[in-house]
Amino acid sequence: MRHLAVIASLLVAVSLGAALARAEIAGEDGLYVSFGGGFAPRSLPRDRDVPVTVHLHTSIKTADGSHPPHLRRISFAVNRYGHVSTAGLPACRPSLLESTNPATALSRCRGALVGQGDFFANVEFPDRPPFPVHGRMLAFSGRFRGKPAILLHVYGSTPVDVTVVLAFTIRHPAKGKFGTVLSTRIPRLASDLGYVTDVSLKFSRIYRYRGRERSFLSARCAAPAGFPGAIFSFTKGTFVFAGETRISTTLTRNCTVR
Repeated sequence: MRHLAVIASLLVAVSLGAALARAEIAGEDGLYVSFGGGFAPRSLPRDRDVPVTVHLHTSIKTADGSHPPHLRRISFAVNRYGHVSTAGLPACRPSLLESTNPATALSRCRGALVGQGDFFANVEFPDRPPFPVHGRMLAFSGRFRGKPAILLHVYGSTPVDVTVVLAFTIRHPAKGKFGTVLSTRIPRLASDLGYVTDVSLKFSRIYRYRGRERSFLSARCAAPAGFPGAIFSFTKGTFVFAGETRISTTLTRNCTVR
């Protein structure tokens, strides 16, 4: 029996590692979205939440290399055993971030910073071929229309400075495997200037509130009693393009109990 238990544990470890490494690719009518990411640490308590760092990356391509449809809406659904907390964090406002570069955005809202990353895009102007742009993104805890939100400050500086602020609203469905959903609409001005090809974001923030250490993101490993780990639906990404083309994909990841 002990040998069987050891073999079972090895099989679980191998399958969990394979689940963690894979990015998902979904497509429709020649349009493809690659969605990947993960979290750390992977070893978590079974019965309490602890801080985690989450990274996500997305690529948008077409089969023939042509201009993809404009991206209009994005949502990310997070597994119910992961939690997003903004209690006690300073709340930035969109008006503080509009028409600013990253240095100014940080000087105004550094206390609300919860993540950062970068993006690549192709920008278009009339009668000129598209040219690549690399830009920076900052994520802040904030408020939008009176409710908690994540404000994504998107900044590019070539050929001219351009800033777009995306407000991701936060909702908590009462049922289902996903307990938190973050969603936003892409302004037409932002998407019609060109198209994003790659996005990479990392979220992590530990802070103190009312004498206790808290984390913007926390999670537990909800493995059944007696099991060393679990495979679960980590997050679901939904991307809606012009013409209402909708592509959704779910990342399956794993945790081990510590």
